[in-house]
Amino acid sequence: MEAKVAQSLPFSSWVDLEKITRKPSSSLQFFQGHGERKKLQILISCDLQPRRSAKWHRPVAFDVSCSCQKFPARILESGNFPASFDEVMILKNKSEETEPYLNGRCLYLVGMMGSGKTTVGRILSEALGYSFFDSDTLIEQTVGANSVAEIFNAYGESCFRDNETEVLRKLSLMHRLVVSTGGGAVMRPINWKYMNKGISVWLDVPLEALARRIAAVGTKTRPLLHNESGDAYTKTFKRLSTLLEERGDAYANANARVSLESIAAKLGYRDVCNLTPAAIAIEVLIQIESFLKN
Repeated sequence: MEAKVAQSLPFSSWVDLEKITRKPSSSLQFFQGHGERKKLQILISCDLQPRRSAKWHRPVAFDVSCSCQKFPARILESGNFPASFDEVMILKNKSEETEPYLNGRCLYLVGMMGSGKTTVGRILSEALGYSFFDSDTLIEQTVGANSVAEIFNAYGESCFRDNETEVLRKLSLMHRLVVSTGGGAVMRPINWKYMNKGISVWLDVPLEALARRIAAVGTKTRPLLHNESGDAYTKTFKRLSTLLEERGDAYANANARVSLESIAAKLGYRDVCNLTPAAIAIEVLIQIESFLKN
């Protein structure tokens, strides 16, 4: 689900330049446009040697723009279970309480594929007045591919991981961002070096819920799942179990952990899939605030 959502959303979104500060870098170029709309262009070049083609070695420019739409409307409409007005107000108040403690630091959402990092990340960025980036989308545009699966097939996983590290490095030079990372980003220690410049949050979703969610939309866009045999749910659950066993300790390195089972229990839900993205975002802010205060 998460990858499908990410592919349907272009990397262009409207961003306020006043929300972003940066350290000097020759690889980041900022341009301010005219009128009410301000444009930010991030120039990300791949410094890696191409294996099969030189086309992804070229500099790739990302245009980011910003609209002044108020965040509650988007939150109310997000996900299959829209947020209630009370949730929107709680999220608004909690974001206002938490934002000063962040001091402009970026938020990095980590977790398994399908855990909702992109959906929750967009809501958090709206609530906090931050800008949102999906690392997988950035990598696709850097390489010049239409999907992560295409990159895996054409260049291999190593190429994807190298580009992932480079993207995280350049994002770490910025501030006031919410970043949705790929499921395997936590496996490289160098990636933690960059993410530790901000605050990392693990979205911990039960495997059964993840498998149902991914199986419902198909596994073709999931290169680490596509080759498994069996029905969609069984093969997805089997592969996710293996991946979590490999990555569990790495996810636990995050500064904060958000357990969807705990949220569901607190709200009286039996199924975590009934949680709204806004409810998850609220818990993210609660856990971040707790981490920062402690």
